[in-house]
Amino acid sequence: MLVTDNQKYYKNLLYLAKNTFTMLFSEQNFRRGEFSGSIEVVCGSMFSGKTEELIRRLKRAQIAKLNVEIFKPKTDTRYDDTAVVSHDKNAIQSTPVDHSSSILLLGANTQVVGIDEAQFFDDGLPEVCNTLAKKGIRVIIAGLDMDFLGKPFGPMPALMAIAEHVTKVNAVCMQCGSPAVYSFRTSASETRVLLGEKDSYEPRCRACFNKD
Repeated sequence: MLVTDNQKYYKNLLYLAKNTFTMLFSEQNFRRGEFSGSIEVVCGSMFSGKTEELIRRLKRAQIAKLNVEIFKPKTDTRYDDTAVVSHDKNAIQSTPVDHSSSILLLGANTQVVGIDEAQFFDDGLPEVCNTLAKKGIRVIIAGLDMDFLGKPFGPMPALMAIAEHVTKVNAVCMQCGSPAVYSFRTSASETRVLLGEKDSYEPRCRACFNKD
């Protein structure tokens, strides 16, 4: 069946509306003290807007006057030692941690927890997030779902499995302009963890990722 541009538009609009309703419902229930906790995962390739979406959701929670705490791996110092910063330079202050267990040392009144670059955390992160959700905390996570080889990355598969809501965002393929889901490494390094910018990675679609 041929899918028209209008059908694609309304399908995307419905998807965004559902996500917006979910986030609004969560914020309203937090204000009423009725929320039972949840886990949300935003995943995708490099330059797909994961951190941008994480920051957007966290700032909405702050506007709703919820108590928000944000964490990132201490190894991520690309833009700032302490802040979570998107590639578009939007930022929100965070606490860098060495191990996922440190996230449990948050304030007693915390209602929302944000975690960026989740793929770089240890394998204990899913259990930490489950513990937070059981305490009634809304946990919002952003991370790469695949490494530069196209393999599942770190604790991300487990986080996606236990999450109530998973949002996969696409970048734009730098080769052909199609939606991109892969992070192609343009540098010669073979190490799995390489913090880099546009000189180290480019987003690619499936076809362009597999042609080289």
